[in-house]
Formats: sequence, C-alpha cells, structure tokens
Amino acid sequence: MVPLSFAGHELMALPQGALYWPARRALLVADLHFEKASWFAARGQMLPPYDSIATLSAVADLADRTGAAELWCLGDSFHDSGGAERLPEAARDLLLGLTARLDWRWITGNHDVALDDPFGGTIHEEAEVEGLLLRHEADPREVRPELSGHFHPKLRVQVRGRSVARRCFVATRTKLILPAFGALTGGLDAHHPEIVRAVGPDAQALIAVEGKLLRFPIAA
Repeated sequence: MVPLSFAGHELMALPQGALYWPARRALLVADLHFEKASWFAARGQMLPPYDSIATLSAVADLADRTGAAELWCLGDSFHDSGGAERLPEAARDLLLGLTARLDWRWITGNHDVALDDPFGGTIHEEAEVEGLLLRHEADPREVRPELSGHFHPKLRVQVRGRSVARRCFVATRTKLILPAFGALTGGLDAHHPEIVRAVGPDAQALIAVEGKLLRFPIAA
C-alpha cells in the first residue's frame, strides 16, 4: 500500500487497483463486472466462466490483508441486470460471507442501475462520506471532491525496454478515478479525451507499485 493524500484525507493506493481509507477501515473498489464472461457466452463468445469467483477472491484477500470493516463498490459491480441471477453458487457463498462480515455498500452504475439487494449490503445511487462524493461516473461540473470509477483507466509504460499496459488511477485536486478491479475488465487509455473531459486539465495517471506511487502527467 502506498500513501495517497486526496482532499485532506490520507488514503492508501493498492497495486491491485483498490483504495484503502485507514481512518474508516474502508476498502474501495470499482467496476467489478461480475458475470461478464457468462454475458458474452450467451452471445456466442465463449470465455472461461471464472471471472466472478476470481474477482471476489481478490476482494476477500484485500479485505483480509487490510483488516477492512467497510467496503464500497463504486458501480458496475454486475456486468448487466441479469448478472446476479447467473452468479454461480461458489461465488454466491463467497459474496454472502463478505456482505455478512463487512459494512458493504453498493453504488449503482450504468451497467447495474437496476441492482436490487439479493446478497446483502446497502444500495446507493451515490453517497457523501466525510466530505468525499462517492459515485460511479465523474461529473465534470462537480466542484466537490469526488471518487469514482466507470472509465477503467490504464496507462502504457516502458518497463525494462518493453511496453506494458498497467491499470492506473487518474487524479486531479478534486477528482480521483479508480481503475477497474474486475478480473475480466478491459481498460481505456488514461489520455483518452473522455477521461480528460471528465476530470479537467492538470490530471495525473498514478500507478501504485510496492513502496511508491508513480505519477505521469496526462496531456489535455
């Protein structure tokens, strides 16, 4: 975990693409996209059907390692409105165990706007927590500090002479976009005009690695 100060709060950026908020013992993740593989399979594109259990196992591991008591999912937790019904039994059991032991909060997104509550936790369209707005998609008109997801930002960097795409956070003084956490989620280049439009000028792409936070300017 790497310290990340944002809007007067001390957060921790995790290399896995999550945030930890020590003062609240809160873990924040975005864009889990449960059952994305089964959605594609129903349309003829066969993918290994293990994305939900892989994603939930990763969430459970981070919850254990951080000692989180609270968990916020910043939208698009399910890939579509029928994803909850398709969730395999093993994934259901793991999710129910997590929502039973954590103060679990679902923020709805554009993929799961009709999310109901079959697995526990509390559903919000958006929330304000200690002066931070938690929502799915960044609002370019919003002037208050805001945490969001939606764009799945990634950045291509050179590592030992090789070009490697890494998930990244995108940050300005008042906006912080989390990368997608789901095991089967793609990414949008952090320099993409839609991301720049959402956060405004002077944005940085942040990549958390063990012991440091790498910062890269994003050109408008």
